[in-house]
Amino acid sequence: MFKARSRAARALAPAAALAVTAVAAGCDSSGAVATPKISTTARAGVAPTPPGKGAYFGAWVPAEQGGDAEDAPGGPGMAAVTGFERGLGRSLDIVQTFHGWKSQFPDKTDTAVAQSSRYLLLTWSGTDTREIVRGEHDALIRERARAVKALGKPVFLRWQRDMDKDGLQAKVHSAGDYVAAWKHIRALFAQEKVANVAWVWCPTAGGFASGKAEPFYPGDDQVDWICADVYPGADYEYRDLSEPIRGFLEWAGGRAKPIMVAEFGVPRSYGERRAEWLRKAAQTLQHPQVKAVVYFNSNENATDPRDERRKYSVTGDRHAVSALREFATVPYFNPRNLPVSGG
Repeated sequence: MFKARSRAARALAPAAALAVTAVAAGCDSSGAVATPKISTTARAGVAPTPPGKGAYFGAWVPAEQGGDAEDAPGGPGMAAVTGFERGLGRSLDIVQTFHGWKSQFPDKTDTAVAQSSRYLLLTWSGTDTREIVRGEHDALIRERARAVKALGKPVFLRWQRDMDKDGLQAKVHSAGDYVAAWKHIRALFAQEKVANVAWVWCPTAGGFASGKAEPFYPGDDQVDWICADVYPGADYEYRDLSEPIRGFLEWAGGRAKPIMVAEFGVPRSYGERRAEWLRKAAQTLQHPQVKAVVYFNSNENATDPRDERRKYSVTGDRHAVSALREFATVPYFNPRNLPVSGG
């Protein structure tokens, strides 16, 4: 049984979405959403820092089946990215890549992204947190730290996302173990004098509704960007982004940190309403503390080929692509004033 939304709920005005931001960031005496004071430990000009106004727009765009050619436009692994950008009518600010714990990085695609005008968001899976704290993986961590430093470009580093999920507890163990592992990894990067990394802490948005996420926070002195992965949830026939993100924004409003939404997507099951969902999401995310949003343009989370509720790629969906283009070309999400092509 899926949870349905009434027609009245579906007709929410933009003001309803903006009400979420008012709760999270607070209002000034005029009732407008107050811009929070934002701090970061990242070094400006060396590591990624928030834009003064607006939010970076990025995406995870997996390589097409069979992989991208070495001589693809933009570099190895970039054909899918540049194709996605053509649909948007602009270049991305951020390109996300994913790596397993033992994977070597930066790889050729990471390097191609970093050497372009885009920021690299490198998402790194974790391993047993207690083994990390005991120093059993120090050599591997130091090797990765030196490689990222040698890249010589600003990098967002998102280690062990969604740590609050029940399915990860066998290796995460507890919030205390996770925080200790985070601090251990950061300390080793510091010892290797890695200055070009901005550290992104990223549980699930649902973890703030349940109260599971907050205990995993390593502390303001350990985190540059606070983040959440935000999806509508597969139990719903339709659900605006403003609902699952609410608890995260409320919690984040008490911290002087820039917000990143590192994964969000509209399910294919929404059909003709995908464009509506994206337009409302753009309203919700024009929040003064939100400084980066990254679309998850992939169907890899689907449990089987018929699972339309976990397929988020807009590729091939003309109306959804058009709505995402509108989203990405709103001035708020183009803080670097990148050229926008007609279309």
